[in-house]
This record gives sequence, C-alpha cells and structure tokens, in this order.
Amino acid sequence: MGKVRWLDEREERAWRTLQFMQLRLAGRLAADVAATSELSYADFLVLVALSDRPDGRARLFELAEILGWEKSRVSHQVARMADRGLVSKEHCGDDRRGAFVVATETGRKAIEAAAPQHAAMVRRLFIDPLTPSELDAVTSSAEKVLAVLDRDRSGGDDEDGSRHDPERPSG
Repeated sequence: MGKVRWLDEREERAWRTLQFMQLRLAGRLAADVAATSELSYADFLVLVALSDRPDGRARLFELAEILGWEKSRVSHQVARMADRGLVSKEHCGDDRRGAFVVATETGRKAIEAAAPQHAAMVRRLFIDPLTPSELDAVTSSAEKVLAVLDRDRSGGDDEDGSRHDPERPSG
C-alpha cells in the first residue's frame, strides 16, 4: 500500500460535518416518522423506493442497491413488512426462484399518510435553511459521489482511467 494521504483540516471538516449532518438528520427524520405514522423509518424508505419505481415493484437485490443496504437486511425488513401487510411478494416470471416486492394497498395508504409530514420535516430541516444555489451545490456534489460509488460497485474505472480495486483501500 502506498503512502497514506491524510485529510487536511478543510477536507476533514467537510467530511465530518457531512457525516454528522447525515446521521443527525436521518435520526431526526426516523423519530418523526415513527412518532407521526404507523411506519418505522425503514418501512418508510422501502415504501418510498417502491413508489419511485414506474411499476411499483422491485426485486430484493434492486431494493438493496437503491437503499444501500445488505441484501439480508432488506430481506428481513421485507419479511417484517409482509407480516404487517405493507408489502407482498409476487413471483418473477423470468426467475422461478425470484420474487418482486410490491407495496400492498395498506402499504400505499401508509406511505401516502406519512409522506406529507415527512416532506414538511425535510423542508424545515434541510430545504428551507439552504439557498437555491446551496441546494444545487449539494445536489451536484451528491451526484458526483454517487457516481463514484456506482463505479466502485461495478468495479469500473476511476476518474483517472485506472482500474479501481475494491479490495484495496484508497488513499
């Protein structure tokens, strides 16, 4: 392994601020969803992911990719949600072993009931404090990082054209 490129003060401040903001924001949003609906935050995220799909359904591995969770976590979450009638599994015609996760009518009603309060909280905690140009900068920055994560997941080339080795820590 080559020489470690430690974060300088500016880089460390940006990184830690982002980490703490994300952790605290997710915690606050999770608490609000739990307090104002019959959903856990994990339920909410799964239902949002399904409602964002044109056909309203997804395979477990697709949900894992969308949410950034391990497949086993998604599987356990979906099982808990199915027990509560929020989602169901439909057989996949292409893959006899596979199934689609689909929001049930109960799940759709639950997300529709929870979404307005969630949107209001996101607006209050994240959207309203930022200017339009700050929102654009957050979006641009996040899209760049997500593109790197997508390339890493697929084992693609790094920005400089070199092949990324996901097993080797980067500097």
